[in-house]
Amino acid sequence: KPWLRGYFLEQVGSMMTLADPDPARLFAAIGRLAESVRTRTNPLDDGGIVTLFASAEQRRTMDRVGGLMSLLEGHGDVTMDRAGGDEIPSAERFGRVLRARRTNGSTPSKVLQKLIGLEAKMAQYEQGELFIEAVEAAGGTAMLELAFSGPDSLPTLAEIREPSAWVARVGSAPLLAAGR
Repeated sequence: KPWLRGYFLEQVGSMMTLADPDPARLFAAIGRLAESVRTRTNPLDDGGIVTLFASAEQRRTMDRVGGLMSLLEGHGDVTMDRAGGDEIPSAERFGRVLRARRTNGSTPSKVLQKLIGLEAKMAQYEQGELFIEAVEAAGGTAMLELAFSGPDSLPTLAEIREPSAWVARVGSAPLLAAGR
């Protein structure tokens, strides 16, 4: 899609211009850590230590980029699986090994991956695949195409994880308007 490259670069640029060495960020990060202890969530789950020190605006931008990347990575995996199909004899094994590599590793390796956000990055592939499958199940490829129709139709990271929320927000109105 012609708009996609510009949108992605705009989001990355936004994250970079929001970088601020303000010491108050340390106190905000400590507050987020305390909140995560209270709610029993891991503040590193959505992208590692960088998300802990990010401003609210940076976290919103990171959420938009995470949603976009999950959509693209999931779409790529689903497309690769479908294209391989019966034509490539080892396609199923290749997909299985690739997915296993994303989840395996030693404990120190997994801790490092969580700290630097690599674990969240690897989860994007699986979450993206599940999103693609759920959206296609809800409305076929026509509904999935809506995700690529413009920035306002892109799923957020939360919607990637809960596809029915994206379908409720974006899916039904355009399909009804088009008479589908």
